[in-house]
Amino acid sequence: MDDHPVMRDGLRAVIEQEPDMEVVGEAADGREAIEQFHKLLPDIMLIDLQMPDVDGLQAITTIRSEFPDATIIVLTTFPGDARVVRAFTLGATSYLLKTARRDEIIKAVRSALCGRHTMAPEVAQEIASHTGQEGLTEREVGVLKLVAEGHSNRAIATALCISEDTVKARMKSIMSKLGAEDRTHAVMIAIRRGFMESQP
Repeated sequence: MDDHPVMRDGLRAVIEQEPDMEVVGEAADGREAIEQFHKLLPDIMLIDLQMPDVDGLQAITTIRSEFPDATIIVLTTFPGDARVVRAFTLGATSYLLKTARRDEIIKAVRSALCGRHTMAPEVAQEIASHTGQEGLTEREVGVLKLVAEGHSNRAIATALCISEDTVKARMKSIMSKLGAEDRTHAVMIAIRRGFMESQP
């Protein structure tokens, strides 16, 4: 399930070269992916994380809540450690990048059918590089999202119904956890690592 037709066409071509595999459905966004899963009940679903309407993480959450045994492989361009951890926590079986070779995708599909997890080497390296580091809290992410929108500490305090001192304390914690030099740097790191999405 991917919002780019070219990507879906390429995946279909790769999978259909395998004599024991068949593409039974496709979707251009998360909502359609959920509908297709209900309708087709595939053995495995490959899904991107960034899609219009309903994103991949929301789709995984919905599908796994109704079908706890669903086997879902994430195939995306985002290696950020926070995003990967969220995907696995929500029930993804494997996490691959779109730069994966054909044989790697097929191997991951076969492994997933046997209940084995696969993680792209780049993704494993990203996670390893942040092992032992404390993640951002939901409240810190809320502050950082407003920073990304260009709001001042005072405006953030008003929007979140907290004091300006609390905003400053959260920003200090965020900068420390991310090793950021300033507010803009903190936003960039948070987006790269998957704590938040980039602003449209």
